[in-house]
Amino acid sequence: MMYTEQVMDHFMNPRNVGEIEDASGVGTVGNAKCGDIMKIFIKVKDNVITDVKFKTFGCGAAIATSSKATEMVKGKTIEEALQITNKQVADSLGGLPPVKIHCSLLAEEALHAAIQDYKEKLARGENPEQEDDK
Repeated sequence: MMYTEQVMDHFMNPRNVGEIEDASGVGTVGNAKCGDIMKIFIKVKDNVITDVKFKTFGCGAAIATSSKATEMVKGKTIEEALQITNKQVADSLGGLPPVKIHCSLLAEEALHAAIQDYKEKLARGENPEQEDDK
């Protein structure tokens, strides 16, 4: 199974790893079949994703797609971020082996779950964009 240079680069040097303490939204998804677990944290200000971090427990492809997906959504509006598909993530990495396509789906699902979490907080009248006075 061959990975592209971009996949290897994001696997060896993943971007935006970590967590956001006061995240506006958090999404966690897992794939029982392969054991990959992905958690994405987003920080939203005025409907724009200003920061995004991820923690992924999984294979190289899962880590690479998480890393690439976070790069792709940073600075985007919520609506723009929701338009990003797992195919776009995989394509921007130069493609994934067919058996690893499900890994890019995890990145899309985790991002959508984080945005959903953010929207639910808004709906409950919370202010997920609130800045902590530290």
